[in-house]
Parts: sequence; C-alpha cells; structure tokens
Amino acid sequence: MSDTFLTLIRHARTEWNEQRRIQGQTDTPLTPQGELMAQKWGQALMHLGYDRILCSDLGRAYRTAEIINSFLSLPLEVDPRLREQDWGDWTGLTVEELRNMRTEVAEQEAKGFEFRPPGGESRAETLKRSRFALLAAAIRNPCKYTLVVTHQGVLRALAYDLRGMKFTPKEKPPISKEYRKHEILCRNNILSDFNLDVEF
Repeated sequence: MSDTFLTLIRHARTEWNEQRRIQGQTDTPLTPQGELMAQKWGQALMHLGYDRILCSDLGRAYRTAEIINSFLSLPLEVDPRLREQDWGDWTGLTVEELRNMRTEVAEQEAKGFEFRPPGGESRAETLKRSRFALLAAAIRNPCKYTLVVTHQGVLRALAYDLRGMKFTPKEKPPISKEYRKHEILCRNNILSDFNLDVEF
C-alpha cells in the first residue's frame, strides 16, 4: 500500500480577481497583494515536509509556485492539465455581467458537472484532466508529499467529485471561496478526500 499526499492550493490574487472578472485560461499577472500572499504561504509551508511542487502551466499559478518555492527550494514540475476551466465566450466577463445573463447561466448551472460556457469546456472535462494529472504525479512520486498550485475551478470540481456531489446550485459548496489548503490522499491509485478546506 502506497500513500501519497497532495496539498492543493489556488494561485494568489490577480488583477482580474480584483476586477471580479472571469479569467478562464486567459492570464493576468499577480497583484502586489498576490505576490505578498504567495510569500506568506511560502513562509507558512516551508517546514511542512513537502518533497516537490506541481503547478498549472498558466502564468498566475506558476508565479505563485515560484514565489512559494523561493522558501521551499524543491523540484518544481508543470502540468497543463491542472489549468483553469476554459470559459470560452464568457472569458473576460465580470461577475455582474454574468448575473445579467441569469437565464442562460442558470440553465448551464442546473447541468452540474455538464456546465459548459459557450465555446468552452465542461466541468466534467476539467475534472477528468485534473484527476489524471494528480494520479500521474502520485504514480511518478509514490509515498511523497506534493504541493499543487492550481485554480479555483479545478479545486471545486475535485471537491464536489470527492464528496460524491453533483455540482448543482441546490448543494452546499464543499469548499469555501477563501484561500485554503485542500489535502487529498492517493492510495493505490485512488484519490480520496483527506482534509479539505484547511486554513494556512
């Protein structure tokens, strides 16, 4: 039996986060506050015994991982399968603009994991590729402690799936919108909820 522990976190704040704008796979830089957040995370994580860092290939995740790693000095791997959900035609819209499209958005949200912005990918597709990325990392590095820097859409898809939920608006979200650590156990190539939503 081989246990591999994966601690997942979201990238630090970006300019579009500040504007409450949907980023999807479009990249915007970290804000000065975001850079400070990543530094504080690095200080908080440096004595927890991680063996390596894995991150999305999008710049905001890589920069967050890079800053954290300035404190941890670990091998850093990049996997594009950990990037944010592709929001297609809705990329760049603000949260307020999405609210003004409430009928169209509600129709998609009612589909749960099959939610798909026009021209984008579904939550199910985001879940599938991110699960493969985590399982591949666990197979490459068994019995290790890996820190994973990814995106909110990936974290939410994984959390709903690990809790056996359908990702519908009627369900209480399994994780908060705050910046937290989400710990997942990989045992015998199976991912399971170890300790979601832990404060730094």
